Amino acid sequence: MKKLWGGRFTGSAEDWVDEFGASIGFDQELAEQDIEGSIAHAMMLAQSDIISDREADEIIQGLKKLKEKAKNNDLEYSAKLEDIHLNLEHHLTELIGPTGGKLHTARSRNDQVATDMHLYLRAQVEEIIELINEFQKTIIEQAEQNIETIMPGYTHLQRAQPISFAHHLMAYFWMLDRDKQRYSDSFKRINLSPLGAGALAGTTFPIDRYFTAQKLGFEGIYENSLDAVSDRDFILEFLSGSSILMMHLSRLCEEIILWSSQEFQFIELSDAFTTGSSIMPQKKNPDMAELIRGKAGRVYGSLIGLLTVLKGLPLAYNKDMQEDKEGMFDTVKTIKGSLKIFSGMIKTMKVKKETMESSVKNDFSNATELADYLATKGIPFREAHEIVGKLVLECIQKQCYLADLPLEAYKEMNPLFEDDIYEALNPYNAVGRRTSAGGTGFSQVKAQIGKAKELL
Repeated sequence: MKKLWGGRFTGSAEDWVDEFGASIGFDQELAEQDIEGSIAHAMMLAQSDIISDREADEIIQGLKKLKEKAKNNDLEYSAKLEDIHLNLEHHLTELIGPTGGKLHTARSRNDQVATDMHLYLRAQVEEIIELINEFQKTIIEQAEQNIETIMPGYTHLQRAQPISFAHHLMAYFWMLDRDKQRYSDSFKRINLSPLGAGALAGTTFPIDRYFTAQKLGFEGIYENSLDAVSDRDFILEFLSGSSILMMHLSRLCEEIILWSSQEFQFIELSDAFTTGSSIMPQKKNPDMAELIRGKAGRVYGSLIGLLTVLKGLPLAYNKDMQEDKEGMFDTVKTIKGSLKIFSGMIKTMKVKKETMESSVKNDFSNATELADYLATKGIPFREAHEIVGKLVLECIQKQCYLADLPLEAYKEMNPLFEDDIYEALNPYNAVGRRTSAGGTGFSQVKAQIGKAKELL
C-alpha cells in the first residue's frame, strides 16, 4: 500500500516497524471528529476559492458516507497508513477518486489531529459534567433521607464529634461541584480552533480560519500557529481536573469500604455493586469501590505520563506527541465509568441508622459538648478543656462513658455542672445545636441541601 507521504522515499519500513509507529490502533476513536473537521475544511476551501464548489460538494458527500460507516464500525483501518487521517483520506480517495486528494490542501496532520482532540474533548467534558450532575443529585437524595441520622465524625480516623450523616455525604457534593467548575473553566481552553495552522507556520493559501472555527462551534482560534500545533495544555488540564476528581471519588470509596465492613456496619451495599469469594461463602466484598479507588492511580499515571512527554519537547510538533491520546481516551472511559458506578452504588446502598446512632452513644465524641457547656458558664475554654479531659480519663479508668457518670462526679470536678448536662451530652442534641454557617446542625444541613438544589 503506497504511503501518502512516500514521494521522497526510495525504501520502505518492515511491517513491524510500521506497526510500532502507527497510531491507528487507538486514534480511530477520533474518526467522527476527523471527518467533522474535514467537512468544515472542505467548505472553507470552496468559500475561499481554493477548490471549486463542485469539488467541495463531492468531498463533503464522500465524507458524510464515511461518517455513517464510521458510526456503524464499518471501516477497515491499516497500520500501513499510520493514523486516522491517512486512513480516512485513503478511503475518501477510493470512494470519490483523485478529487479526494484535494482535501488536504492548506492543512497538515499536525493541525488536523489537534483539531480532532479539541472536538473530542469538548464533547467528553460536556458528558462528564452531566454525569457529575447526576451523581450530585443522587447524593442529595440520600442526604435528604438522612438529615437526622447521627454518626461519628472522625479526625485521624479516631472518633471526634457526632455529626449528621447527610452532612458527611454533602461534603462530597461540594467537592464534586469544584470538580465541575474546573471542567467548566477548562472548556474555555478546549474550545479553541487550531485548524489552519498547518504543519507549524500557517499556509500561503488564502484560507479563512475564522470560518472553520465558526463552523465547528469553536469560540476562537489559536493566535500563533506554532502554539496551535504543539499545545497540549488543554489535555493536561483535563487530566489534572480528572485526577482531582478521582482523588475525591477514591476518598469516598475508602469510606464506603470502611463503613460496609463488619467493624463499622454503617451501611450495606447492594448486591449489584459487590462480589463474593471463591473460597469464603460469607464474603460480600465492596469490589466496585475498591476498583474505583485503584483506578485513581491510572488517571494520575496518564497525567504524569503526558507531563513527562511534553517537558523536553522543542517547538513545534514531535512524534512524541502521539503519546498524548491513549491516556486521554483511557481517562475519559475511567471517569465516565466511575461516575456511573458511583451513582448506582450510593442510590442503592442501605444506611444502618440504628448502628450509626448506637456507635455515638458508646464513645467520647460528645466530650466537646462538655467543654462548650462550661465555656458558656464563663470558664475559659482552655480550662474547660482540661476539666473535661480529666473526666474522660476517669471514665476510661471506670470503663464507662460520660453519660454514665453520676451528677455528683461532675460536681466534684466543677460545681457549675447541673442536671442539664445530660441533655447536652445527648448526641442528637449535640448535632442539632451546631447551627453555625456550614455546620452539621439539622437546620444548616437542610439549608445547604437547598443551596445545592439551586445550583443544579
